[in-house]
Amino acid sequence: MPEAHPMTPVEIGMLRIYVRRADRAAPRERRPFWRPRPGRKPLYRELILRAKTAGLMNAVAHPAQYGYSDHGPVREDGVEVSNPQMTVCVELIGRRAQLEQFCRQQGDLLADKIVVYKHLERWCVGPAGITPANVPQHEAGYGP
Repeated sequence: MPEAHPMTPVEIGMLRIYVRRADRAAPRERRPFWRPRPGRKPLYRELILRAKTAGLMNAVAHPAQYGYSDHGPVREDGVEVSNPQMTVCVELIGRRAQLEQFCRQQGDLLADKIVVYKHLERWCVGPAGITPANVPQHEAGYGP
C-alpha cells in the first residue's frame, strides 16, 4: 500500500525550566519608592510571554500535583489551597540556537533554576511528494 501521508523529520529541541509556583519575575520598570508597586507576575507566566516574543514555536506550563525538585522535600498540592512551593515545569520548544539565545537573554530569571535541554525530532506529515526542502520554515520551527 503506497504511503498516503509521508512524514518528514525536522530537528528541534525542548527546554524544561523548573520553577516554584511562588517565584515572581522582577518588574520591568523602575518606579520611585513613593509610587505603589504593581503585583509582580508569576515567573512561569513571564517566561512564556518572553518565549512568545522570542519567536519560539511552543511554550506551556505544566503544574505539578505531587513531587520534589532540586533535592528538596516531597510536596503535595492542597485540595482547597494550592501549595506555592510546588514546582511548575515551563516547557519551551524551538531550534537549539533559539533556545540557547533565550537562556542567555533571560539569564536574570534563570540564574538559580533547573534548566534541562533535550533533543527532539518533529514529524511533519504532509501530502505525497513532500521533502525536507518543501517544509515551510514556520512549520519546521524556524520562523515566527
